[in-house]
Amino acid sequence: MLIVTTQGIPGYKVDAVIGQVMGITARTIDLGTGLSAGLRALSGGEISELTQLLYDSRNQAIDRMWQQCVERGGNAIVRMRFDTSTSPSEICAYGTAVVVSPIATAEEGGTVQSIGQARFAATPPEDEAA
Repeated sequence: MLIVTTQGIPGYKVDAVIGQVMGITARTIDLGTGLSAGLRALSGGEISELTQLLYDSRNQAIDRMWQQCVERGGNAIVRMRFDTSTSPSEICAYGTAVVVSPIATAEEGGTVQSIGQARFAATPPEDEAA
């Protein structure tokens, strides 16, 4: 899974631009957790229940965005961003789905990672090599 906030991915060339993909989630906390968090908010400090809710929401939004990318034929997302709102907690992850391929040589922008991935992709599985 290659998801980056940059316009490109070092060591990879963009073969095709598929288009915008997004993942959205909206969540609320249950009454008990809300009361506990509200009381903790009065005394100041981090509200761990809300922090966990935001982490879970963010991960779910990323997963949904990635699934949309794969369904449309992509293998990477560039220019990924988040958009959020509160009450309920709404998170939207969005970016541009692309098809990328690793640059296989140290020349023309290849990186150690992309060269290694290109070599791995070119190696046939053991059962085919025999």
